Amino acid sequence: MKKVIEIQNIKRNFQVGDETVHALRGVSFNINEGEFVTIMGTSGSGKSTLLNILGCLDTPTSGEYLLDDIPVRTMSKPQRAVLRNRKIGFVFQSYNLLPKTTAVENVELPLVYRGVDRKTRHKLAVESLTMVGLEKRMDHRPNEMSGGQQQRVAIARAIAAQPPVILADEPTGNLDSASSKEILQILKSMHEQGKTVILITHDNGIAAQARRVVRIMDGKIESDFINKNYGKEEYI
Repeated sequence: MKKVIEIQNIKRNFQVGDETVHALRGVSFNINEGEFVTIMGTSGSGKSTLLNILGCLDTPTSGEYLLDDIPVRTMSKPQRAVLRNRKIGFVFQSYNLLPKTTAVENVELPLVYRGVDRKTRHKLAVESLTMVGLEKRMDHRPNEMSGGQQQRVAIARAIAAQPPVILADEPTGNLDSASSKEILQILKSMHEQGKTVILITHDNGIAAQARRVVRIMDGKIESDFINKNYGKEEYI
């Protein structure tokens, strides 16, 4: 099975005054194409630092990160931005939608940056919004939609370009329990369709929704296991 993500002995240090903070202390793991993985950790565990590295927003102090076989660590910031746009579909806790544009225009935006022609990007945006059940809300702006609907727009935006990886950062953090279930079900559906989904969370109940759970603590991998209950019961 193809490896989409390879993390090899990643360390990330930050200098805070005279003190060196070791946010990541030699993290290693692989994620294969088509996996549904939760990376779980509490505040201060190194989870956010790892998220930034996975999302090509930051680079490790040492170690190697390969995204779809491309080495990331030595890339410049502009190079990482191009790679991120082509390889990762982001879903954020705060949706990050443009407030004055419609759902379909929000979904089209990353495709504009990729140079996709107008007709094709509109077609892809419509298909993605239909996949998440928003075919009747395409012309609505964010302030005309519920939180759950806005997050579905964010998921549609993430999958429109068909990137190898969908990276969801606390995607249910601002939602009620009913909307959270809807969003998690969509992410599960993406996985069942063969997409690689990585879900970042601090919540045990959310983490239990994934097929594989990687727990991080004090900058190290505490555990990495297959969830035997995946698909058998609801946790939230």
